[in-house]
Amino acid sequence: MRPVLDIVALRSLIAVADYGGFHRAAAELSLSQSAVSQHVRRLEKSLGHPVVERDGRKTRFTALGAQLLEEARLILGAHDAAVQRLLGEEGATAATVVIGATEHGADQILPALTDAVREVRPDAEVRVRIDRSARLTEAVERGELDLAVYVTEATATEGTSVGDLPLRWYAAPGWQPPATGQLPLVAVNAPCVIRRRALTELAARRMPATVVAEAGYLAGVLDAARAGLGAALLAVPGGQHPDGLAPYRGLPAVPPVRLSALARRGSDPSLTGAAVQAVRALLASRATDRAA
Repeated sequence: MRPVLDIVALRSLIAVADYGGFHRAAAELSLSQSAVSQHVRRLEKSLGHPVVERDGRKTRFTALGAQLLEEARLILGAHDAAVQRLLGEEGATAATVVIGATEHGADQILPALTDAVREVRPDAEVRVRIDRSARLTEAVERGELDLAVYVTEATATEGTSVGDLPLRWYAAPGWQPPATGQLPLVAVNAPCVIRRRALTELAARRMPATVVAEAGYLAGVLDAARAGLGAALLAVPGGQHPDGLAPYRGLPAVPPVRLSALARRGSDPSLTGAAVQAVRALLASRATDRAA
């Protein structure tokens, strides 16, 4: 028989991760520390492998434990959303939910996140923030954001992987690079993962390039590219191209960047699960569209 994962035990596991250990998790759940430990051991017994281990005074998740934690958030999210739908208004809780996303692909990612939040919490007021990945993860850790989707490489903060964001070259319609000299690029100010990807890939192909225009945010990059100042490497989830720009096919393909989601410590698992599933579905559907 396949193992059965206990909902209560999964909730304890998430609390251990969110609150940094068994003692704090027990306090948050109003349980004894031994009860939380028993819940985790129950999961380990079901799977036949350890999911957490001691690292000095800290608790560290094993590789299987990290995978289980990701699945636990999705399972609890689906479970809590189902309970709320069954209870209707009785189970609803009105509140403000603040979500964030990196600029790259935000025009498609934010609507998916917003719809997911409203499905789980129909009475909630949803607010959004668009920012750089490092600032988003810092805001989540400070408790200013309930959840953020960000470029994984841009921060050392570990989140839940949600999929790949494709990268393509764009330029003003009819734009051509100069016949001699370095290839002109427009990009976001350093540090920027996509800027670094562009320069690294071109250097590997021995194609000299230089950033001739840079901006603090994506809007400035788009304006500079539309003005014909250079080519831009952009993240575009679907088949819709940025207004005023056209794909430029004279440059080498660049591998996609990975996106992750990070939830505020102690946030509602139903929100986290719904948001992760929504972004994964969006990116997967866009990948299918491109393949077709």
